[in-house]
Amino acid sequence: MFCPSWSGAKNWPPAAWNPDTRLLYIPANENTCSHLEGVEAEYRPGRTFMGMEGGFVSREGADHYGELQAWNLDTREKVWTVEFERKLWGPVLTTGGGLVFVGGTSDRYFRAFDGATGELLWRQRTNSGVTGVPTSFEVDGVQYIAVQSGWGVDAQRGTNHLDGAIGTNTYVPQGGVLWVFALPNGGR
Repeated sequence: MFCPSWSGAKNWPPAAWNPDTRLLYIPANENTCSHLEGVEAEYRPGRTFMGMEGGFVSREGADHYGELQAWNLDTREKVWTVEFERKLWGPVLTTGGGLVFVGGTSDRYFRAFDGATGELLWRQRTNSGVTGVPTSFEVDGVQYIAVQSGWGVDAQRGTNHLDGAIGTNTYVPQGGVLWVFALPNGGR
């Protein structure tokens, strides 16, 4: 038994470093634990072949699972944390204007935060969960943020594991839509 689970803490969705704020923004997951037991592995074509069995449990008293964390790497201290009711399975983008963008939640919102404080500044619900890596670009003096919305694979697996641990049944529509947003006022 171990906490956080193997899909918890920091996983593959990219974090983002901002040299101006000196903060590293990390998508993380807490409050789920895993139990694993080694078993004799029998190869069956088309089936998982790992030599273990296990599952997930929720940490007793957990009130959230996902977190967007901001860490000052100079002082090695956590500056702020935004908690999400469900897991956070989305890459992070930070901009020169001090914004932090993240999706990755089963509620399908793509969000913008103030990079210094963690204050929610904006959110837009998309067609699916956002697991694509946000990108920023400029055309004719206007800054844009683009991100692909589409849930599945690891994000869906993590949602299913959490559902099993806490007795819920979360539906996230599949997707495959590119969303592009223009930033007002020169990117701030």
